[in-house]
Amino acid sequence: MSLIKSISGFRGTVGGVPGDNMTPLDAVKFTAAYVCFLKESQPDTKKFKVVVGRDARVSGDMLNRVVCATLTAMGVDVLDIGLSTTPTVEMEVVFHQAQGGIILTASHNPFQWNALKLLNQQGEFLNAEEGKRVLEWADAEQFCFAAPENIGSYTLCEGAIQRHIDAVLALELVDADAIRKAGFKVVFDAVNSTGGIALPMLLKALGVQQITGINADPTGRFAHNPEPLPEHLTELCAKVRELHADVGFVVDPDVDRLALIQENGEPFVEEYTLVAVADYVLRHQPGNTVSNLSSTQALKEVTEGYGQQYAASAVGEVNVVAKMKETKAVIGGEGNGGVIYPALHYGRDALVGIALFLTHLARSGKSCSALRKTYPEFVISKNRMDLAPGTDVDALLLHIRQKYADLPVIDVDGVRIQFGRQWVHLRKSNTEPIIRIYSESATEREADALARKIMEDIESYLKH
Repeated sequence: MSLIKSISGFRGTVGGVPGDNMTPLDAVKFTAAYVCFLKESQPDTKKFKVVVGRDARVSGDMLNRVVCATLTAMGVDVLDIGLSTTPTVEMEVVFHQAQGGIILTASHNPFQWNALKLLNQQGEFLNAEEGKRVLEWADAEQFCFAAPENIGSYTLCEGAIQRHIDAVLALELVDADAIRKAGFKVVFDAVNSTGGIALPMLLKALGVQQITGINADPTGRFAHNPEPLPEHLTELCAKVRELHADVGFVVDPDVDRLALIQENGEPFVEEYTLVAVADYVLRHQPGNTVSNLSSTQALKEVTEGYGQQYAASAVGEVNVVAKMKETKAVIGGEGNGGVIYPALHYGRDALVGIALFLTHLARSGKSCSALRKTYPEFVISKNRMDLAPGTDVDALLLHIRQKYADLPVIDVDGVRIQFGRQWVHLRKSNTEPIIRIYSESATEREADALARKIMEDIESYLKH
């Protein structure tokens, strides 16, 4: 499996040949390159601190030792918060006034994978320009390791998740008293990672008395595919029905994505996690919202229902955050269950998503399924087309854009065309000759039909 190098970090399957996989040698190189970038971008800093945290996957402890040792060898003081979550690491960077952070997680990828995700001193992911500079340092391999007297220190920091939870509970829109009085019965699936540590702590702090966890032991050996999609959540759905629970929660291995299960055992649908949370936030905190171009337009309709403005960003958390700052959005995120609430921090955070959703559910007095029915109904169809090697995908996208020039088109990230209350989004891959076609409409049949229409346009173009 090829090692994937991108502006957001470095990801691959662990073991094998250096340069082709995520090996200790690659971890050393990328960590050293990251330190070079930090020192270059913060030239007035005399002593650097970097926060390191990881999910529970099997390779995490090994990579953690390699990364922490490399950081100290580069003269950096390490604050290791151990088994944690991505949003917790982001918040700890700010809490400790560190110059950066590294999260060891491959997010929703299977347990054979791991990655180094890189943060700036605001506890946010690097932008495109910053990520490109780290890649340049990695390619150059012109590292200068510290002399013995300048080797960095290593500190194991405790209490990070508790600090995170305390900050969530301190939010004005989180009402633990209302949650406690609602007497919710909650089931969660932590997919054998650090959600098994964080979610029980959070739920107890919120006043939930009846908590049942499945796949809660953080062994890193995931009981099912860790991406929180409906087809992977049959066990959780069955457990919610069996226990007559009010809601089920599932997170990915690094706890930045959140999906919900209704009391009837049916998925709330991951796209609607952000919609529901945004609905609650906008009721009490008027302002703008943001999601990426491939996320449901239900958020736009809910936002406009409150007389506020919605904006779409390019795909990618860093792009969503940039657009949120630009538009001063009060809530935003991604349709993959990523909730970003700036009142806490600028990062996808399943813990604040759970707290806000439970408050919303408690105050509404509705069941999950009744609440879900209050939102506009849309279905997204996700497709891909394999292209011949050498296909000029940019020319193809330009052709589609011109063909539908009389319709609203956004081209900041591929081409997104609005067809009334339907849309289609075409994006090229930077790693393989494919094009992804996402479409949304009121029904699955209509969404599929719209995707087929665009795919036929593509086939017709390729024949000429």
